[in-house]
Amino acid sequence: MGDLSDNLARAQGYIAHFAKTGVCNHIAGQSVAAQSGETFETLSPVDLAPLAQVAKGGAADIDAAVAAAKAAFPSWSKTPGSERRRILIQVAEAIEANAERIAFTECLDTGQALRFMSKAALRGAANFRFFADKAPSAEDGLSLRNANQMNVTSRRPIGPVGVITPWNTPFMLSTWKIAPALAAGCTVVHKPAEFSPMTAKLLVEIAEEAGLPKGVLNLVNGFGEDAGKRLTEHPDIKAIAFVGESRTGSMIMRQGADTLKRVHFELGGKNPVIVFEDADLDRAADAASFMIYSLNGERCTSSSRLLVHHNIYEAFTARVAKVAQGLKVGHPLDPQTVVGPLIHPEHEAKVLAYFDRARIEGATIAAGGQKLGETGCYIAPTLFTDVRNDMAIAQEEIFGPVLSAIPFHDDAEALALANDVPYGLAAYLWTRDLDRAMQMTDALEAGMIWVNSENVRHLPAPFGGVKASGIGRDGGDWSFDFYMETVNVSFPRKIHAVPKLG
Repeated sequence: MGDLSDNLARAQGYIAHFAKTGVCNHIAGQSVAAQSGETFETLSPVDLAPLAQVAKGGAADIDAAVAAAKAAFPSWSKTPGSERRRILIQVAEAIEANAERIAFTECLDTGQALRFMSKAALRGAANFRFFADKAPSAEDGLSLRNANQMNVTSRRPIGPVGVITPWNTPFMLSTWKIAPALAAGCTVVHKPAEFSPMTAKLLVEIAEEAGLPKGVLNLVNGFGEDAGKRLTEHPDIKAIAFVGESRTGSMIMRQGADTLKRVHFELGGKNPVIVFEDADLDRAADAASFMIYSLNGERCTSSSRLLVHHNIYEAFTARVAKVAQGLKVGHPLDPQTVVGPLIHPEHEAKVLAYFDRARIEGATIAAGGQKLGETGCYIAPTLFTDVRNDMAIAQEEIFGPVLSAIPFHDDAEALALANDVPYGLAAYLWTRDLDRAMQMTDALEAGMIWVNSENVRHLPAPFGGVKASGIGRDGGDWSFDFYMETVNVSFPRKIHAVPKLG
């Protein structure tokens, strides 16, 4: 990584073509404007300067993209898994070759710091490699035998699918959904978040240049109320994979109901990190800080509630406050920056509103708690202490670098506090007591739990939440269970008497 001025010059070079041509839709292998001719602006949260005009897709554009995906499905679904593997490996290699271009573009479009986005393309490539390697066995099933029958199961790609992705780490999350769909033999219509459209266009261009057949992956930009609504209601789309807010997930479920559409939702979180007296407090403080202040706190698995045993509460929160106060907030392309600007002025206003609510409800600001600077969407990394679990900052997903610290007195209270939210995506537990770890993990209401660790991903493991945090699981064969139908064929092992009527 160079210095800020060098990185900025290179980044501007990478996005110059978007400033000229705009961010177009991509349908059946062609870069196309919206059929209405309408566009909208994507802004950089660094200084709110326009980056590019974006095609504002609507129902007609979705219809065209679905028709392309439907036309490409018979060929792609029958492409041997070994050949799909070869193509997807080429896509992974092409992503790696374009890693800097992807990272720099995403920094300017989202405000995420380069120290984290420099790994985004590599994570995306890893997703493609992992699912590419599983493509040859995607259709495999089981042989189930008894004395009379042999049942043979297999899996078949479900059909064209819709993928709707969020704005926080858009490139990586797009690959996390799209790679298994393609490996399974599905074709895709992708609608990225309107706040961060640029790297979605890079992905489809890179994939097709690497050999992905035209029409297998299609892109329509636009807003949820028109493009998104049509995608979720379209009868030829067999499933919707969505990452985003819980309320939007509920809306998508209603919109897909008439077509009995399969849905997979990765939704919000208000995830607890629980720290007991016997924990390795240095590592716990580092992990808690990392999981809320990295990626600008804009991640579904952030540890946004810090539950600490009352005997160590003051000392531990002081450690975390010191970390928060020492973090460099600045331009995302500065290699020293840890916290960049939030994605958009609308989101910044939402986060800042929680600061006012927290003060009114009686929380104490131990660090941060204010906007920084006059230009861009910068806020200070924040820690609230003296928090009660009924406060808005303890119950609602803020989606920013804002941590709420709550004391507890015993295991039962820690468990009650951890579970007393609408969400259940992730939980983090810090203790050296194995019995306690077993008992707590058995009772925590979360789809994923890490013991003595921050969020360390293992691609074969299931990823997803419970309660308002989602439906379904990604990762390993769990992804194929969503994108494929299981079929059972029964063969008789011996002649049996067929019932006669009449």
